[in-house]
Amino acid sequence: MTTEHAAGSGPGAGSRPDAGLSTDEAIRAMLLLMPRVAARLKRTRIPERLRSMNLAPRHLSLLAYLLFDGPMPVNRLAARLEVAPTTVSLMVSDLGRQGVLERRTDPADRRRSIVAITDDPQTRTAIENWLANGADAWRRAFDPLSPADRAMFVRTIGAYENGAAREDD
Repeated sequence: MTTEHAAGSGPGAGSRPDAGLSTDEAIRAMLLLMPRVAARLKRTRIPERLRSMNLAPRHLSLLAYLLFDGPMPVNRLAARLEVAPTTVSLMVSDLGRQGVLERRTDPADRRRSIVAITDDPQTRTAIENWLANGADAWRRAFDPLSPADRAMFVRTIGAYENGAAREDD
């Protein structure tokens, strides 16, 4: 990566919006932008109903999967979160004790339990509100893009996360 700086102050500054970015310009822009994004995420207000529960980003991902995709077994949640089933089981137990999640017996296989968000409407509304701000921001960002551009963005962020994870190992 070069240390040359584009003119201007914002991420990607110095380039016309429609001109594209060199790899180094894109890296610079993302290195400047991502700390701001992370800081904004940390400032996301947790609804009162959930505030006392010491929820972390991993809880938000778990709750998002259950809200968007509905109840599912621990193993499927673990696969989606890319963590061990025991980790998800501990998270589910903790959130279950706090009245956020429930384990239900799978009617198709009574040996297996299905994890679901509680039927309590206040809890469900709190989770929906917690996710809504981020969803609204993503909708505003994605709406002007083509489906192909959206897919490329999601793949790029996934590739970045995978690359960063390898560096952590």
